[in-house]
Amino acid sequence: MKTLNRTNFPGNKYPEKIIQFGEGNFLRAFVDWVIDGLNTSTDFNSGVTIVRPIDTPQPKLDSQDGLYTSVVRGINELGQKVVDTKIIRSVNKELLAYGEFDKIIESFENPELEWVFSNTTEAGIRFEASDNLSDMPPSTFPGKLTKLLFHRFKYFNASPDKGMILIPCELNENNGPLLKSCIEKYAHHWDLGKDFLNWFESSNTVCSTLVDRIVTGYPRDEISELQEKLGYEDKFLVTSEYFHLFVIEGPEFLKEKLKLSKVNLNVEIVDDIKPYKEQKVSILNGAHTAMVPVSFLSGNKTVKESMDDEIIFSFISNMIKDEVIPTLSLNKDRLEDFSQNVFKRFKNPYIKHELSAIALNSISKFHTRLLPSLTHYIEKFNEVPKNIAFSLACLILFYRGTFRDIKTPVKDSTEIEQFFKENDSLFENDLEELANKTLANQSFWGCDLNQYIGLKETVYLFMQEINKNGTVSTIQKFELASERV
Repeated sequence: MKTLNRTNFPGNKYPEKIIQFGEGNFLRAFVDWVIDGLNTSTDFNSGVTIVRPIDTPQPKLDSQDGLYTSVVRGINELGQKVVDTKIIRSVNKELLAYGEFDKIIESFENPELEWVFSNTTEAGIRFEASDNLSDMPPSTFPGKLTKLLFHRFKYFNASPDKGMILIPCELNENNGPLLKSCIEKYAHHWDLGKDFLNWFESSNTVCSTLVDRIVTGYPRDEISELQEKLGYEDKFLVTSEYFHLFVIEGPEFLKEKLKLSKVNLNVEIVDDIKPYKEQKVSILNGAHTAMVPVSFLSGNKTVKESMDDEIIFSFISNMIKDEVIPTLSLNKDRLEDFSQNVFKRFKNPYIKHELSAIALNSISKFHTRLLPSLTHYIEKFNEVPKNIAFSLACLILFYRGTFRDIKTPVKDSTEIEQFFKENDSLFENDLEELANKTLANQSFWGCDLNQYIGLKETVYLFMQEINKNGTVSTIQKFELASERV
């Protein structure tokens, strides 16, 4: 069987204009896939040098001349199954931060270099006072980047047209300002001078991002079958879902820089990323969080099983359409289109997403993902959103650890688990007091939720009914899954 490389599979190679910190599956299945699309459909003409930011012994992409295969699988806009296989040619080479940092420094002497993309995990964007400018390399990603930008600043004599566009893709909140503040801290800590700080501020662009795509990575269980179909061996093959969304908070000129008018990619340049994050957190993550206790207590084990369960699907769909979307600020049509894409993603037959995996830290997830919709809905409409309240009732019952014959996968902080253990007798003897104490726990919610008129009574009523008749019967009794006008 052939090996994937540029000799066996010749094709375009693009000039180095991008440095990418991170070699993992996500960046290769998302950012490098997007760049490949820009290269093949426009005159973007930009190649990527990957920097492996941590010291790991895995083989380099250079063993395949930077080539690898992307396999995109899922449900398209027409509701059809899609399998899209493509050799990605945007990556030229991979350099090791530990062992080849001198070559990385040399890359920052390239006058054509314009972009830095990164995904070094949420813990990657941080400042360490123990880092020194002389380190080869500094320990953190911002430390490495500060050293490299300072070298570029000196090499090009502070030329204003040699600044960089920094696009961090880490999942940190406000990842752009966070990265910028870390670089500024290093500049002060290392006494790099006002001229460098002025050049960094005026000649460089630091963006915030929202990245959204499920990347399932290297398909160990089916790699032999896939390679047989492809006709070649690929040690870096990566699989992902069909849907993708890349939102960049940055200046208008990025639209032209990225040639977005010339290609149909779901990449957006916006002035304010906050509404887009609220859309994702409230609709995608909120649906997941509501689904877990409701569907698990109904006997389902995966997201796809939940979506195939007509009652659970209708319940979640109604919650998003009638209770979540009305609390968000983006255009209603856009929000409804996003929610339909979410449900297609949940139905993806190529992804087995266990509810037990999503159940981790469900209390804090409810606080972040669904509580804003719950409280905004009450404030806006002066009534309790029934579906969200029902999911909260299920969540409280879920945290006992058992429901009828079902063992529920509770895994949370010691404090949260201890609260429910200490109040275990209330599950049998006083559900009203259990609802009252749970809603009043300010360490869970940041406030006493009993202040919202009717919420405790609604949650308590649902808890009683669920205990007596189960989730499905309660959903049907209160018409929580019925089509609403």
